[in-house]
Amino acid sequence: PCGIMDQFISMHGQEDHALFLDCRSLDFKMVPFRAADVRIVICNTMVKHELGASEYNKRRAECEEGVRLMRSDYPGIKALRDVTLAQFDQVQSRLPQIVARRCRHVISENERTVASVAALSADDFSAFGKLMNESHDSLCFDYEVSCAELDTMVQIARDQKGVLGARMTGGGFGGCTVNLVSTDHVDAFVENVSRDYEQRFKLKPVIVVTSPAQGAHEL
Repeated sequence: PCGIMDQFISMHGQEDHALFLDCRSLDFKMVPFRAADVRIVICNTMVKHELGASEYNKRRAECEEGVRLMRSDYPGIKALRDVTLAQFDQVQSRLPQIVARRCRHVISENERTVASVAALSADDFSAFGKLMNESHDSLCFDYEVSCAELDTMVQIARDQKGVLGARMTGGGFGGCTVNLVSTDHVDAFVENVSRDYEQRFKLKPVIVVTSPAQGAHEL
């Protein structure tokens, strides 16, 4: 399975902006990322557990089952994005436990995404980082697509000075974390995370310090 997000940001990315994409309509808008004093740091765990495709299909089926069951209360819904967290709270006790957890992640993640746009628009990187942390915890405990290496990398990052937020990114079961780090703490962050992760897993992570940049364009 392949989504649209990577391709979309590669084509439409702008310097010093995030991109807010509606995956149903493909409408999008650029969100200011005025981050002179923070950097985005990508940490590659160097592992990829061979669960992605089968677990992706399971998660999709569980979410679709949640939509089917909730239609008895909310007949007009087509997908989980059509359900608010307040509406979900009214019916979650009637859903199978695993289905409820999967649905709670997707619905709450949609609300976190909208809240993230507001935080970035207000240059509130503290609030944005908190939302990143909440996102990872939801991916770990409700959606269950994280793994020991990702969780450890995130925890090591959160223990460092100057870290505003840390979460897994991508499809899960390995791959990378994305971290929001104060510029004046980046060098120490890279050194400490690399050392502590390698001590734990005997793998040297690849760490890239970056900031929002223009997408694909003619040079």
